[in-house]
Amino acid sequence: MRDVMKLLLSVLVLLSFTTTRTGAVEDHDISREVSVTFSHSRGQELAQGREKRQLPEQTLKVTTIMQNPFIMAKSTGDLEGFCIDLLQLLAERLKFHYDIKLVKDGFYGSKLENGKWTGMLGELMSGEADIAVAPLTITRMREAEFSFTRPFMSVGISILVRKEYNSQGASLFQFLSPFSVETWLGLCIAYILTCFCLFLAARLSPNEWNEPEVENSRFSLLDSFWFGIGALTLQGVGPYPRALSTRIIGTILWLFGIVFLVAYITFFAASMKAETQSPLISSFKDLAQQNEIEYGTVYGGSTFAFFQNSKFQVYRKIYETMDSKSDSVLVRTMAEGVQRVLDSKYALIGESSTIDLAVAEHCNLMRVSDFAAVRGYGIATRLSDPLRDNLTLAIMELEESGSLQQLKAKWWKSSCSSENSAEWSPLKPNQIGGIFLLLAIGLSLGLVIACIELAVKSMKKPDQDKSFCNVFTEELNLRFKGRSEANTKTKA
Repeated sequence: MRDVMKLLLSVLVLLSFTTTRTGAVEDHDISREVSVTFSHSRGQELAQGREKRQLPEQTLKVTTIMQNPFIMAKSTGDLEGFCIDLLQLLAERLKFHYDIKLVKDGFYGSKLENGKWTGMLGELMSGEADIAVAPLTITRMREAEFSFTRPFMSVGISILVRKEYNSQGASLFQFLSPFSVETWLGLCIAYILTCFCLFLAARLSPNEWNEPEVENSRFSLLDSFWFGIGALTLQGVGPYPRALSTRIIGTILWLFGIVFLVAYITFFAASMKAETQSPLISSFKDLAQQNEIEYGTVYGGSTFAFFQNSKFQVYRKIYETMDSKSDSVLVRTMAEGVQRVLDSKYALIGESSTIDLAVAEHCNLMRVSDFAAVRGYGIATRLSDPLRDNLTLAIMELEESGSLQQLKAKWWKSSCSSENSAEWSPLKPNQIGGIFLLLAIGLSLGLVIACIELAVKSMKKPDQDKSFCNVFTEELNLRFKGRSEANTKTKA
């Protein structure tokens, strides 16, 4: 009886386990079926959305923000600017229409503590707009929740300052600025070499030193250097050359001096006009180390956030200085900052696109050459929106065709004259290399003619016992040995 009860109990346990496992398998299959159905439905939805984005003749809702020269208002109330032209080119390529409106709250877009976004990005998130076309900086935080196209413009953070406030004054040796160091060095070498060649030609030529046994050469080494100084400064100093060889060298040296004097006067006037004094601020390091010019940026903007989050020592020092004087150095808009640079001793830190526009409009402003945090402006869409890929391809086509460069040249056209905007640089040797070549040819020609003159005298010398080579060698020895030694040899 006990064995029968154990058998029945085992059968009941086995049946319960089988039922439970079968139910679990059925639940798993149902869950899998629901998951597959949901995934298939989601895939169909994305495919439908992708097809919808690729269909032409749609009307996209565009949000933007006023920023000169990207978006500006006409007198008629319509909008114009770089981004408007860019949007029009994209619409022509992708065959869509658009309805553009300014962002309601006037912000680009930042994330709040509750997870919501403000500005243009907030309107994208809520579905009020399909794309945001504006100078919208691509950042890590923004790209985590939105899709951005390829940058249509690369920008960096730079410094705007007034020209007269960014110079340390004229240098004590400003008179040396017309020529580069290499040019001054080349001039000195040419002067020394020419005077030495003049000395050699005067020694060789019989017309300059006819009787070395009884008289001194009219062109000693010191006389040659003195004559060279007079020739370079266009002053007539003696002794004057008499032989053809020395006259050729003297004429070439005078021509060389005329070219250099004209070049010096021209470049010196240009250097004074261009105010080529060394700048007080040429980098962010110079900005952080000086105390003469106050500096700041737009409060709460991406530039301010960059310095706030940076770990680099120079950038941290700039942020700490701006933060300690936030009430007096931070501005609300870039336009306010540019006006402050114009009116006072102030440097504005901002994105290079806005700074370049201010430099193009105001000829007394300049942008420092140093850059920080090179970033890009892109068109924003909702996350994973296939429209982003189409816009990116269109932007790449515009970039390759040169249309983007033409748009930038149109809206960043400088009002300053080319004379003021052209950079001045010292005269370099390669710019006047021809006069150095002419001098070298003249010196070589002078020495060759001096040797020919000596050879002619050697041939005419009445000495039947010696060959021409022996006579020529003796003439050389007489000219390059001391006078006392020559006299001793003659008496012997």
